Amino acid sequence: MAKSTSNKTTDTQPVKFIFDKSNYRWFIISIAVVILGFVLMAGTTDIYSNTKIVLAPIVVLTGFGIGFYAILKKPEAK
Repeated sequence: MAKSTSNKTTDTQPVKFIFDKSNYRWFIISIAVVILGFVLMAGTTDIYSNTKIVLAPIVVLTGFGIGFYAILKKPEAK
């Protein structure tokens, strides 16, 4: 039996993450906007108020749009 010797050299390179700090910041902002939209949707006891029917869904969809932007945004090159 022949022994195989392997000379493994490890080149240490810094880990490159997919998301940058700004991506996480935008994602946290999007979560806050979505939560605000759901709070507006829960709002008052009036079921047919403009806040519940018009404003809250627009705020929630805006929050989801910001979330998609946070995911698709490329990290800044250094």
